[in-house]
Amino acid sequence: MDFSPAFVLSAAFVALLAFGVPISYATGLASITALLTIMPPLPAISVTAQRIATGLDSFALLAIPFFFMAGSIMNRGGIARRLIDCAKVFVGWMPGPLAQITILANMMFGCVSGSAVAAASAIGGTMQPSMDKAGYDRSYTAAVNISSCITGLLIPPSGAFIVYSLVSGGTSIAALFVAGYLPGILLGLAVMIPAWIMAKKRGYARLPSPTLSQSSRALLSALPSLGLIIVVIGGIVGGVFTATEGSAIAVVYALALALAYRELSMDDIGQILIDTIVATAVVALMVGTSMAMAYVMSLAEIPQIIGDWVQSVSGNWIIALLLVNIVLLLMGTFLDITPGILIFTPIFLPVLVELGVDPVHFGVILVFNLSLGIVSPPTGSALFIGCAVARVSIEQVIRPLIPLFAWSTAALLVVTYVPGLSLWLPSLFGLIK
Repeated sequence: MDFSPAFVLSAAFVALLAFGVPISYATGLASITALLTIMPPLPAISVTAQRIATGLDSFALLAIPFFFMAGSIMNRGGIARRLIDCAKVFVGWMPGPLAQITILANMMFGCVSGSAVAAASAIGGTMQPSMDKAGYDRSYTAAVNISSCITGLLIPPSGAFIVYSLVSGGTSIAALFVAGYLPGILLGLAVMIPAWIMAKKRGYARLPSPTLSQSSRALLSALPSLGLIIVVIGGIVGGVFTATEGSAIAVVYALALALAYRELSMDDIGQILIDTIVATAVVALMVGTSMAMAYVMSLAEIPQIIGDWVQSVSGNWIIALLLVNIVLLLMGTFLDITPGILIFTPIFLPVLVELGVDPVHFGVILVFNLSLGIVSPPTGSALFIGCAVARVSIEQVIRPLIPLFAWSTAALLVVTYVPGLSLWLPSLFGLIK
């Protein structure tokens, strides 16, 4: 076996990242460099361009800009405040109530926006003044916001699952969406428990119990926002429309709701369109160049090399998943979630499927792992946003973040070794056999 293309691809990719080249450009340039060891320059460049274009030629990918737009509309349309009021009804009685409200609101906002960064910004920005007034330590509030905003990457609609479906060769998006519910809820609970313990030690006061009238108003106000989940996910699971069509419906629903709340101006709409275009362009370039890299990896037989290594260490799926988790947790600290999915799916999925791991289950494990990566230094996007919102440094937030991260990692291991948490609901709805 000729290892030179694999070595050149890996060395060029790492070297480009070390010099600060953006990851999408590093991926494309490393792919061309590796192809030059196999074919002449002109064909190498042509093949890379063709693979980038082919990688973007997917109807399923159209869902990503629509979900981005729906999340941006909700971020600016008064949705976050209503979800926070709803969360107060359920967790306001707990120790450290404002922290628990942040966690639950992040779960609810994440599952209607599908964006960790949008959740961290919207919920954290709304809750921070109240937490400051109540005397909460900012490093604690930032850690809680950062560690809980990623629940929306597991609880659908999630763009991460759409990307995984594309790269994995067509794993059912509906099955992946439904599979993310229980792991996402488990992650939220895993953050709530240490946040509760830390709040009790710090002596944060509980909120007064809301009256029945206040609770009813808060719930009724939040129901239209939460109705998006029923409309979009229910329609996708029920086969009424595809994930892409559902994403367009999500935009119409979110826009109608924001206009009904009268909290969206024409200036906001212009900025929403700009934000959507920028975010989509970033993801599209990553997807295209990563598909080119996946092609080079297949030519260089990198998945087979990794597979042989994993099977040489152990042919047992339990040990194999442990090794995969370790690699993903380490690499997730340097990679954002989209490039992480694009790079590691073709490497690990064939090996694990051969060992009996369901592709839907692995999709949940992969997204869970890489979600934890974006709350970790040195490059975690959610970490940076959470620190900016709370106006604290990364060094200040690390100490309170450690127990929250440890409990989240424990939840990851539960999801990894209890496949039923991911597969039970899709099986119940007949989405997988």
